[in-house]
Amino acid sequence: MELHTLGYDRKKLWSVKNRPRIDSPRTLVLLFGSSSFLDSADPIEELLNGYRESIVIGCSTAGEILGTQISDESVSAAIVRFDHTDLRMASAPVQSVEDSFAAGQHIAQQLGDSRLKGILVLSDGLNVNGSELVRGLNSQVHSSVVVTGGLAGDGDRFRRTWVVQDRRPQSGFVTAVGFYGDRIRIGHGSKGGWDRFGPERRVTKSRGNILFELDGRPALQLYKEYLGERADGLPATGLLFPLALRSNQADSKSLVRTILAVDEGEQSLTFAGDVPEGAFAQLMKANFDRLVQGASEAASSTTLSAAGDSSALAIAISCVGRRLVLGERTEEETEATLDVLPKGTQQVGFYSYGEISPYTAGTCDLHNQTMTLTTLSEAA
Repeated sequence: MELHTLGYDRKKLWSVKNRPRIDSPRTLVLLFGSSSFLDSADPIEELLNGYRESIVIGCSTAGEILGTQISDESVSAAIVRFDHTDLRMASAPVQSVEDSFAAGQHIAQQLGDSRLKGILVLSDGLNVNGSELVRGLNSQVHSSVVVTGGLAGDGDRFRRTWVVQDRRPQSGFVTAVGFYGDRIRIGHGSKGGWDRFGPERRVTKSRGNILFELDGRPALQLYKEYLGERADGLPATGLLFPLALRSNQADSKSLVRTILAVDEGEQSLTFAGDVPEGAFAQLMKANFDRLVQGASEAASSTTLSAAGDSSALAIAISCVGRRLVLGERTEEETEATLDVLPKGTQQVGFYSYGEISPYTAGTCDLHNQTMTLTTLSEAA
C-alpha cells in the first residue's frame, strides 16, 4: 500500500507540485473541500486529471483536516494505491429526505459481494435523513462488513453541500466506495465527550427526524428556554447543545442528535437523524477536556487494526458542533488522535453534519457530535 496526503489553499495552491504517479483501478483518491467549490471546481479537476483510472470520493465540509491542521476554503486529500485490495464505487440520488432509505439500500446493493469487507460512505448533508440512510445500508449489508463515513458540511451555514459524483462536486447524492479482499484492515472508533444536563424527557410527538414535542410541550419553545439569549442564533447555536437519545430508560446505548433546522410556525426542530416517539431525550453541553479525551478514545479503539502496518491512513470525521465549541482549541482533538495512532499514520478528514460508524461493533449507526475515525491499512 502506497499512501500520500496533500492539500490545496487558494494562496499557496497544491502543496505537492508533482503528484504521485500511482493512478490505477486500485487507487483511491479521497478529498474534502469547501462548499464554495460547487461554484468553481478547478483545483479538484486539476488534481483528478492525473487519476483517470482511480476511484474518487469526497465531499464538502465545515472544515478540512490535513494531519493535525484544520482549514477552511481549502482541500485536503489522500491518494492511496492498494497492493491487494479491490475497490468499487456506488452512488444514489437523494433529492429529499424521503429518498434516504432507498439510497442506502441502492448503495449496498451495488457494492454487495462475498469479498466485501468495508464501505466508506459520504452523503449530501442537507437533503438526507442520516438514520434512514444508515437503516437502508444495514438492511442489505452483513453485520461483519464495517460501514463508516459521514454527512457533508457547509460550515455553520446549512445552505448547500456536495459530494464528488461523476468526478465533480454535485449536490443531492450519496456516494460510497467498497473495499474487497482478505488483506484490507479497517479499524473504527467513535466517541463524544459531552456532559448531560437537565431532566430526561420523553419524545411525545415526532415524525422521522422532526421533533415536535417533549413531555407534551413544544420542542422549540422548550429548547429556547434552555438556550436563553443564544436562542437568537438558532440553528447554529443549537450545535452547542445536542440531544442524547435512548430508546428506553433501561438502554445503555445512547446516540447523539444535532440540529439542522428550526420551524417557528410548527415550533419544531429538525435533526440530522431520527428522533423516535417514545424515546428519551436529554440535553447535552460541552466539556472541553472531555471532548479532546473523546477524540483520543476514538483513536484508541482503532489502533489494533492499524498497529504493525508500515503505513496506515486515518480518516477523521468530527462534528461541526465540536469545532464551534472547541474554537481555538479544535486542533487539540486532531493532535490527540495522531498521538494515539501508530507512528507513521497519515490523517485526513473533515468536520461534518453527521458521522457514520458502528456504536462499538456490528452494524453502523448515525452519530452526531462525535469524533469518528476510520483507519485503512493492508496486511503484508
